[in-house]
Amino acid sequence: MSPRPAETRQLILDTALRLFEERGYAATTMRAIAAEAGLSPSNAYYWFANKDELVQAFYVRIQTDHAERVAVILAGGLPLTDRLRAVEHAFLDVIGAYHGFGSAFVSIAIAPDSPSSPLSETSAPAREQSLAIYREVVAGAAPRVPEKVRDLLPELLWLCHLGVTLFWVTDRSPGQERTRRLVDATVPLIGPMLRVARLPWGGAVVEQVRTALAVAMEPR
Repeated sequence: MSPRPAETRQLILDTALRLFEERGYAATTMRAIAAEAGLSPSNAYYWFANKDELVQAFYVRIQTDHAERVAVILAGGLPLTDRLRAVEHAFLDVIGAYHGFGSAFVSIAIAPDSPSSPLSETSAPAREQSLAIYREVVAGAAPRVPEKVRDLLPELLWLCHLGVTLFWVTDRSPGQERTRRLVDATVPLIGPMLRVARLPWGGAVVEQVRTALAVAMEPR
C-alpha cells in the first residue's frame, strides 16, 4: 500500500533532518533527501519546494509539539516564574532529540539574510506559534502580571527563549543539562523586574525596554 500523504511528508522531513545532521545542511540536496527516503525527486519537490521549506516545517512541528506539551501547565493559574520554568523545560524535552541537527544547522539559522532565521518573515508562522505560548504564560499567571508590562513581557520572554535555545545548541554537557541549570538560574530574575515595574518610577524603565524590544523585533 502507498503511504498516506501525511506519512510521506513526515518521511521526507525526518529524512532531511537526519541527513542535515549527518552531512551538514549545505551538503544535503533535495535529490539526496528523496533518494534516502526512497522517493522520486518529483515526489519530494511536490511536498517541499526547497530545503528552506523543510526547515520551516521543522519549526512548526517543534512549536506544535511544545504547545501540546504545555497545555496542561498553562491551564492552571500558577505564579509566572513557575509557568515559565515549566514551559522552558518542556521545550527542552521537545527538542532534545534534535541536538545534532541544531549543531549542524545553527550557522545557517543565525545568518542575517537567511529565510531560516527565527526572526525572518518566512519564519513568521512558527514564530507566532511560539509567541502565543509566552502570551499565555503571562496572561494566565497568578497573581496577575502588572498591566504596564503585560503587553511587552511575552516578546521579552520569547527573545530570552531564543538565547536559551542558542545556548542549548552549543551545550556539550550530557543531555544538555547545563541548559536546564541555566533555565533554573535565570527564570527567578523575572521577579525583580516585575517589582521594578510596580514602583512609581518603573514606568520609565518599562518604556526603555519597550523601545529596545521594538528594535529587536523589527521585520528582517
